[in-house]
Amino acid sequence: MPSKLLKFVDLAQKTPEKRAADARRQDFGEIYQRFNPEAATAQASRCSQCGVPFCQVHCPVHNNIPDWLMLTAEGRLEEAYEVSAATNNLPEICGRICPQDRLCEGNCVIEQSGHGTVTIGSVEKHITDTAFERGWVKPVSPPRELDRSVGIIGGGPAGMAAAEQLRKKGYAVHVYDRYDRIGGLMIYGIPNFKLEKHIVERRVSLLEQGGVVFHRNFEVGRDATLQEIRDRHDAVLIATGVYKARDIKVPGVGLDNVVPALDFLVASNRKGLNDSVPAFDDGSLNADGRNVVVVGGGDTAMDCVRTAIRQGAKSVTCQYRRDRGNMPGSRREVQYAEEEGVHFDWLAAPEAFLGDTAVTGVRAQRIHLGVPDASGRQTPELIPGSSYNVDADLAIMALGFDPEDLPNLFGAPELQVTKWGTVRINHRTMMTNLDGVFAAGDIVRGASLVVWGIRDGRDAAEGIHAYIQATVETAVAAE
Repeated sequence: MPSKLLKFVDLAQKTPEKRAADARRQDFGEIYQRFNPEAATAQASRCSQCGVPFCQVHCPVHNNIPDWLMLTAEGRLEEAYEVSAATNNLPEICGRICPQDRLCEGNCVIEQSGHGTVTIGSVEKHITDTAFERGWVKPVSPPRELDRSVGIIGGGPAGMAAAEQLRKKGYAVHVYDRYDRIGGLMIYGIPNFKLEKHIVERRVSLLEQGGVVFHRNFEVGRDATLQEIRDRHDAVLIATGVYKARDIKVPGVGLDNVVPALDFLVASNRKGLNDSVPAFDDGSLNADGRNVVVVGGGDTAMDCVRTAIRQGAKSVTCQYRRDRGNMPGSRREVQYAEEEGVHFDWLAAPEAFLGDTAVTGVRAQRIHLGVPDASGRQTPELIPGSSYNVDADLAIMALGFDPEDLPNLFGAPELQVTKWGTVRINHRTMMTNLDGVFAAGDIVRGASLVVWGIRDGRDAAEGIHAYIQATVETAVAAE
């Protein structure tokens, strides 16, 4: 039987068709078309089936990528989905928004050899979308129900992954989320051109069908204290994410129309969900017809500049204090943004926001990259006398996120946090200093990727299961 793999020598890398920049500027649809089955099979066949698969090593959830590529190449898509879903609770989402250029695809052996990476993310998306269409994706159906319950605070990727893993074991799972929809930043932070909302809602519906109970519009600290949640359940997982916008201390930062990135993105996403958004309708959080400056260089900044383009901004400038090679966000996102008309102002930092009551411009300074700091990155140094102005009637701050003050917010001053405000845990067990209270995702590691949230949620579920089983055994032994 001839091999259906190792075709990378004869078969060139090919991605799904990408919509033209002029067309995609006009709407919030995903920018790539789907692979047709023949193209997905062909691209999967390029895998070299490495003895040490670096794609898998560099995947936070350690997806068994070579195996599901092999199964796809052989036309065994249902089995490919089962292998994919065995390690990843949200493969249809990771296939769309993971920065594959920094993770699996960026470490593909044939990419390093100059043949062009296997298009892992696009094949993963094809596998899972096909699985949903053909009815292969089923709600959780635990073999038996356990007389134990777990409360999860936060319905983002870490909370969703933990909820599914715990339901598989038979626990009653209740998820408490402050928002009216489940999904966290996957719903309200990530724009539709990267992740259409029905994809997230479909997965939430599956979890509900599997028995997970969601308490929407429920804010711990307002509707119940952490202790009250603990009293309801045998264990609790904190998976709130981080939402507090980092600030910048320069003159004029308090002017009207200088706004945090998340406010801007939430308004846009809510508008796309047909919610009433007065701040969008009155123009406060709408880039239409405006000169927009976005300060920052991460994935959130890329979401903001590309959203502003689609809203009809007059001009969009991204100011970042380092150069292209030091961008913390996805290189592909930068490429897409440039194609769509975003101007990148490298090696620049805002010195002041100009205007009387509302911002009219940004005064910036040029940056020189000096010697590397302790992290190995070159330190930005201001160049004296290099100031210049950029027109702006909407300035968006995309400088990252910090944790909220959870001990005070939750009415639990005894909850220990690190000097960065993240929840302190034992990384072997994922438990905090409070007995039976665990934490996972961004609230532990700081603002990070969806795939890391999934990994942490899965690890926390194992820690919770071990804890509850140990308490059960202790109780039985004491009888």
